[in-house]
Amino acid sequence: MTPPYDLRGRAALVTGATRGIGHAVARQLAAAGARVCVTARDADEVRRTAAELGGVGAAGSVADPDHLTSAVELALSEFGRIDVIVNNAATNLPYGPLMDVDPLSWRKAFTMNVEAPLRLVRCAWHAWMREHGGAVVNVCTEGATHVGPNVGAYGTSKAALLHLTRQLAGELAPKVRVNSVSPGLIRTDMARFVWEPGEEEVAAGLPLGRIGEPEDVARAVVWLVSDAAEWVTGADLLVDGGTRVRAAAGADRAYAVHERLRAHGPVRGDRTRGPN
Repeated sequence: MTPPYDLRGRAALVTGATRGIGHAVARQLAAAGARVCVTARDADEVRRTAAELGGVGAAGSVADPDHLTSAVELALSEFGRIDVIVNNAATNLPYGPLMDVDPLSWRKAFTMNVEAPLRLVRCAWHAWMREHGGAVVNVCTEGATHVGPNVGAYGTSKAALLHLTRQLAGELAPKVRVNSVSPGLIRTDMARFVWEPGEEEVAAGLPLGRIGEPEDVARAVVWLVSDAAEWVTGADLLVDGGTRVRAAAGADRAYAVHERLRAHGPVRGDRTRGPN
């Protein structure tokens, strides 16, 4: 069966690619024919995912500039090119009111969620994309354009990433297209505290009647990096099940996701995906 968006002959690098949204993105890129380099912090998971996809992997933190350089060098040495960058790895910490946030934790959120994507794009630009072109997708969040309880650091950093996406789209055109995808609530382990227990209640507050799956986001990413979107840059593709239009759908009670954010928090140590 021919994939809907043919990426054969291209090479992609996906951060945070061993679980959740990043794993789904890497799988679907590979299914579309791309050769994939995956990165994440856990070396065993990186090896497993790379083997699963028939690609390569680099273990490390995106907060480490040397890791980003090494990942780009690995992709180029193995594939001879690097056509696609997907900046998915992120932290959802620190969690809580901004007046209680430690400044060093705030800085770490921006290092991972904003600085790391910029560094990776710079590496790929200087190593390959400046001469040969390519496509970048940054994974933002539906919550980047409005406020929510206890997620101020995450939302603010993702709002900065959203602006960075547009800035890079203007600066790197016409060689490189830069877009973002903004998920709503997705069924990942990192967001489990928001949708479990009581998933039915949360889903009932969305016009499309269910929470998202990682594959919903992955399909959007594959479209954005494919030739089908060749005249799209600087765009943010919302994949949220209708979260932003829920009021018009008659959701007149309190938004269940915000109620969960007020009442709970991520499991200590969760650093790879925000709640929305």
